[in-house]
Amino acid sequence: MSFGGPLVVPQSLGFLDTSLLVAADQFPAAPEVMVVFDVGSADRLGGLRSAAEAAGTLVVVDHHVTNEGFGDIAIIDPKAAASAQLCTYLLDSLEWEIDDRVATCLLTGIVTDTGRFQYSATDGEVMRVAARLLDAGARPETIGHAVYESVPFGYLQASSAVLGRSTLEEQLSLVWSYVTHSDLKSASVTYEDLDGLIDDLRIAKEAGVAVLLKEVDGGWRVSMRSRGAVDVGSIAASYGGGGHHNASGFTAGGSVDEVVESVRKHLRA
Repeated sequence: MSFGGPLVVPQSLGFLDTSLLVAADQFPAAPEVMVVFDVGSADRLGGLRSAAEAAGTLVVVDHHVTNEGFGDIAIIDPKAAASAQLCTYLLDSLEWEIDDRVATCLLTGIVTDTGRFQYSATDGEVMRVAARLLDAGARPETIGHAVYESVPFGYLQASSAVLGRSTLEEQLSLVWSYVTHSDLKSASVTYEDLDGLIDDLRIAKEAGVAVLLKEVDGGWRVSMRSRGAVDVGSIAASYGGGGHHNASGFTAGGSVDEVVESVRKHLRA
């Protein structure tokens, strides 16, 4: 089990079983079978892309509408609320046991991908899957506390800086802000600690679209959220990113003003 990029597990997910997790350079170079989850395209695999290209059989499990299909076996359903929902079906088809440990992992994926069952993809079916996982032993109070009610104090300091510089552009129903390396250093936090910042930004009632830029080497990692009127998934796809109608992301070079202006052009179109 691995993922591209720095092998850093967010503190909020530290309660999950990560005993099988290895760095990308320790992952099998040419696995007989490789399964990738929640990845819209091969280039999003980062350091694991070469292993995926060399795999004997590559299985892709995803629910992003921007996923055009890659690999040898594609289990892609844009109507599913979460990739963890599809993973549950896959485990059932394999007749693998879903015990309390597995159920907790799966329910965490569903809860986070649905925004605590608030996003538009939430339907009766995903609620039935969640109920089944609760019956298998998943503990919602453990997930809720760890993921949504436990942040380092530095989160408050960083969010103060980021929200303090947020900008409202009423004509575009756009609210945006940015996070710099300096913000992280001042608050002694990492980007993994700040996953919830985009949701703090989007709660403004004027925010038809919320955009948060995070400084990375050579540019910005951009997170976008929509209340429904704007398809931010298609905007992200135009930059080589991906996601859903209401939640997406991409990476771009240039200054803050240049990146935000490029988003404005899409919103004006």
